[in-house]
This record gives sequence, structure tokens and C-alpha cells, in this order.
Amino acid sequence: MSADVRQVADGTYLVHGGHTNWVILTDGDAVTLVDTGYPGDRRALLDSLAAVGSSPEAVAAVLITHAHNDHLGSAEYLRAAHGTPILLHEAEVPHARRDFLQQVSVGTVLRNAWRPGVLPWMAHVLRTGGTEQHPVTAPSGFPVDGALDLPGRPVPVHTPGHTDGHCVYHLPDAGVVISGDALVSGHAISRIEGPQLLPDLFHHDRAGAVASLDVVAGLEGDILLPGHGPVHRGPVKDAAGLARERAF
Repeated sequence: MSADVRQVADGTYLVHGGHTNWVILTDGDAVTLVDTGYPGDRRALLDSLAAVGSSPEAVAAVLITHAHNDHLGSAEYLRAAHGTPILLHEAEVPHARRDFLQQVSVGTVLRNAWRPGVLPWMAHVLRTGGTEQHPVTAPSGFPVDGALDLPGRPVPVHTPGHTDGHCVYHLPDAGVVISGDALVSGHAISRIEGPQLLPDLFHHDRAGAVASLDVVAGLEGDILLPGHGPVHRGPVKDAAGLARERAF
């Protein structure tokens, strides 16, 4: 699979991988990588860095929205091969180490196999290593509160629910919110287009995920970069509000 790299703002790129997105933030030769796709997306991940004139060696840090396999896929590879720091919310650090797993089980997926799109999605998950475990050996919590001293100056914002330590990343100067799975614009098994929560089976704590939409709504911006689906343009507050309406 080739990389589908789309510039959405100055120094900000949304990359569509195998059903999962990641984001590249550039500042001169250095980049911040937000999420890494499935394990099987590695070639596309490396190609996407090349497409913006960068390389794995230039990645100042990998920020993880949450430690599900489709977002954590190549994080340990980058850490082991290039010494790249892997940063997450403190509550997500043990999840990334796989001290525990807050992810939909194969059994739950099979019980939902009758739903439209589930079987093709599951086939893709299997092809891209989505049931493999690639724990990060030495993940770290964010070193400071507020903006991180990294390309893009991302600000982590805790949005628990999808997982305990899920974070979105706010780029206030660019008006961008990188929302991970706290707020998406589509998914292979969803029949809805536009801002929404993921289907219920994917959330560790659905009530918490709904509550975190209010946190996202409080972030100023008009470009939403979700973990699944296309870029969404328009006030982030309105996108989060629509997702909340659709959740009930």
C-alpha cells in the first residue's frame, strides 16, 4: 500500500493508511509523528515520511493518541531502530507496554460479524497484523504540561473513554485538532459519514468517550484530523456537538 499524504495546513500532513490515519508535523528537517498505523502499514509509514522530505532518523518523537494496535503498530520499531522517544499520557504508558489491554476482543468482533462491513474490516485487520501485539518497551509520559517542545508545538489534551489514557493533540496556532479515536469522521463498519464516535464495541468506556466530546468541543480550531476517516473542516466545536447528538 502506498502512502496517501495530504497537506492540510502549513507543516501539517494527514496520512491515510490501512483504515487508520497518522499525522506528520514538520519544522525544518525535524518532524513529529502522531500515531503509526497498523504493523502492516510500516512501508506506507516510511514512504509518507519520505514524501514530506523527511526520514525515520528525523523523527523527534512519536506521539501516540492511544495504544491500540492500529495506532501503535510501528512505534516500537522506531524506538528500537532509531532511538525515537515514544510519548503518551501517563495513564496510557502501561497500556503501551501491554501491562493490560483495553481493546475489542476477537470474540466481540465475531459476535458482531453480522453487521455490514465487519467481515471485510476484520480481513483487513488480519492482513495488516492488527491482532499482533507490538508492545513498546520503554514508553514515556509527557515531560511537561502544555505545549511540547516538538515540531508543531502540539498540546496533549486528555480525553479518556476510548481508552483510559487517550489524548488528542491541539495545535492552537494552526487551528488543528488531531483527535485520534475520540472523534472520527468515518470507519469501515460505520454507516455514518462525518463527525461521530466510533461504534460502541470499540470503546473501553463509552460513557467516558461521550463525556470527552465536551473536552474536544472546548478546543479552538477548524481543522479536525481524525484517526479514521477524512479531514473534517469546520468548527471543531460543531463537529463534537454533532458526534454527541449522533451518540444518542
